[in-house]
Amino acid sequence: MSALVLLHGWGLSHRVWAPLLAALPGHAMLTPDLPGHGDAPRAGPRLADWSDAVAAGLPKGCTLAGWSLGALLALDIARRHPDKVARLLLTGASPRFTATDDWPCALAADTLRDFRTAFAAEPDATQRRFVALQALGDHARRNVTQTLTAALTPADTAHREALADGLALLADTDLRPILPAIAQPVRLLHGARDALMPVAAAEHLADALPHARLSIFADSGHAPFLSRPDDFATLVEGARHD
Repeated sequence: MSALVLLHGWGLSHRVWAPLLAALPGHAMLTPDLPGHGDAPRAGPRLADWSDAVAAGLPKGCTLAGWSLGALLALDIARRHPDKVARLLLTGASPRFTATDDWPCALAADTLRDFRTAFAAEPDATQRRFVALQALGDHARRNVTQTLTAALTPADTAHREALADGLALLADTDLRPILPAIAQPVRLLHGARDALMPVAAAEHLADALPHARLSIFADSGHAPFLSRPDDFATLVEGARHD
């Protein structure tokens, strides 16, 4: 069975995967930090810079699981480094996180703009707001908030520029044009109560990707792998055999 690689979301670190790792004992898994997060060095400001940096550490033919910003990277890596990715598993995913006239199923543009402005002035408080948004609507909101908070990458001088780069990627990236070229099988996992990225974004991915299946967690928000790790692990197991 191919190695499972887990890519976390913005502002966090590999520590966010601890509950899922506990639910998947005995599996070969890699949990790299995104560029400029945790202990990873900063990459350049472009999505391609981040994707190339992550892809360099991936084994060939892995199952690449990405969550939120990590899902954007996973899609880009699958397109630009197809030998590294046998299949994709995407959670809380969207090809574009910013809403436009032709893309309503995303965050309002002024919301992300406000997050970027607030992060420049008050980075710690902005990270806490982002955590709260990810936990909103989840039946296990308190536990999700605690786990996300414990996994934050500190917004100190060593990480702040890379974290700002990550917010810019969320605001500016649009991967809708590349979706038909993603040849790998894709399993999409999404919380029905996701307040950060609506289910409509995952439904669009399920329609636009050539080989995709969507599973929805009825009582979860943006991080169903935290609120329902055992159920999530079962679907991960199934996806690895698709």
